[in-house]
Amino acid sequence: MWCGFHRAIKSKYLRMNIDYENLSPEMVQLIVAVFLIRLVVWAFYANTIRKTLIRVSPENRLMNPNQAWLLVIPFFNIYWNFSVASRLADSLTNEFYDRKIAEEENPGRIAGVWYAWLFLLSNIPLPAFILVTIGLLSIVYFVGYWVKVNNFRNLLVEHEKLKDNQQTHDETP
Repeated sequence: MWCGFHRAIKSKYLRMNIDYENLSPEMVQLIVAVFLIRLVVWAFYANTIRKTLIRVSPENRLMNPNQAWLLVIPFFNIYWNFSVASRLADSLTNEFYDRKIAEEENPGRIAGVWYAWLFLLSNIPLPAFILVTIGLLSIVYFVGYWVKVNNFRNLLVEHEKLKDNQQTHDETP
């Protein structure tokens, strides 16, 4: 079985007939530009995760905020997306419970895990039409999860402001 799978993958790449040594300079520049743009997008996404975790009190965190930067590392982020989806959801669940904020159970976990699975599948050599479909779905779930996490961060910020305003009103005679 493993041999057959290995042969299928190997033959797929051999059939592509891409001459990597004779790529035009424009094509190399395009590949580098796309790679750098992906890194920048991942960096902004990781920063959103980090800023959200900073808003979670240390005793409720299941992940250090600076570990979010591991999402920027290519190939490692395939695995790390699963960890972030799980740990961030559990951290937010703990924080919302402590602050008595009514929010969905395991906030963002479903969207995060869907994105992680789609990202994993988009990195497996599959036929082009399947990769395009999975890639588009991956982008949709990526943006949706990113927006959802940012909304949770904004909810925590607003709750802190409300709490501070209540404390200042309670202290004034």
